[in-house]
Amino acid sequence: MTLGRSIDHWGTNPGGAIDAALTAIETALQELLATDPAYWRTGQKKDLLERLEKLQAQQAALKLRVLASAGDIAEETGAKDASGWMRTELLVDRAVARSQIKLASGMAKYDLVAAGLADGVVSQDKARVITQALDAIETDPAASAEDLVLAEKLLVDYATRLTANELKIVGKRILAEIDPERFEAAEAKALQREEEHAQRRTFFQSRDNGDGTIDIHARVSRAVGMRLRTLLDSLAQPRKLSAENRGRKAPYARLLGQAFARVIETYDVDQLPRHGGHGTTVFITMSVEDLRKDLGTAALGFDGEQITAAEARRMACNADLVPVVLGTDSEILDLGRTARLAYPVQHRALRLRDRCCQAEDCDAPAAWTEAHHLKPWSEGGRTDLANMVLLCPSDHRRSHDPNYGYERLSSGRIRFARRT
Repeated sequence: MTLGRSIDHWGTNPGGAIDAALTAIETALQELLATDPAYWRTGQKKDLLERLEKLQAQQAALKLRVLASAGDIAEETGAKDASGWMRTELLVDRAVARSQIKLASGMAKYDLVAAGLADGVVSQDKARVITQALDAIETDPAASAEDLVLAEKLLVDYATRLTANELKIVGKRILAEIDPERFEAAEAKALQREEEHAQRRTFFQSRDNGDGTIDIHARVSRAVGMRLRTLLDSLAQPRKLSAENRGRKAPYARLLGQAFARVIETYDVDQLPRHGGHGTTVFITMSVEDLRKDLGTAALGFDGEQITAAEARRMACNADLVPVVLGTDSEILDLGRTARLAYPVQHRALRLRDRCCQAEDCDAPAAWTEAHHLKPWSEGGRTDLANMVLLCPSDHRRSHDPNYGYERLSSGRIRFARRT
């Protein structure tokens, strides 16, 4: 493909030079692709990666210059802009193409950014971050033309030392760096408006999928979202490393979901609002027959949502739940027991004794574990140290899974086996 052979405004024909340059680039790339980097020296790999990073920026600069003057392509094809032609001929998604055309327009406004891209010292991602920051400054009524020029100079300089994400953070505060006295108060007000806007847009929605799962969709402030992600990472990351050490892999999104469930299940209900002098409590209703079965069902709450008896027993080990056990005539036989849950001092004693999850093939630290009744509490098992062991959430769930049986070894460890 050539870039065309039409005559430019100066009456010269650059088509031959363009074709020759592109052919040279294509030939050089084919020669490099024909080699195997596995046989390269480390220094050669580093040199190539450094130079390719610069070449990619320069390639982007050239592409953006062409897109900035691609109005004739749109005119010839009848498209609103060149993105239509890119979608049809180059199979570039329209949103991506329009984003590139928007960046090309920005490059036309900001000479220093364009020069940095052409020199290969500013990547395309960083150029996009800088132009977005500069566009925001341009619309800021408190900023002057001189502020815009200085901000562009500073951001291009920062781009040589920061990643694109770091540059984005700096870009939001660049005016305060230019003139702290003039812009810090304005920045504080802008942040306050942003936080108030976040509060108004906060919501939580859930949808029952009818297959035992519920989809959750929520929007919270950035501060809350980052705090939640940090909390979930702190629970999920060690489990990821522990699994990898045992040669197992699990999708990180699943581990984050399990960490979220862990946060909910272990939330301190004493922190919840009290109603009529009592803390918020979830009731599980089930018949005494189902309680003793491996494959029984229970009703969660008063809305009749069904869960398995095994899940009810697992939840009852470490959540603030009151099991309501019904007889044959639906009379209440048992409305909870005061000593059902392990006391905090018992948890500490279990951690000292067990040190980690007691499943034979698991070494999850005690901090991640839950207290499990060897003889189920629902069957009269006592909440004392002799009847409890520490299990991580996945092994705790397995202990209540009717598809598994387990035995306690002389070492105190729990050995699971799938039932046939």
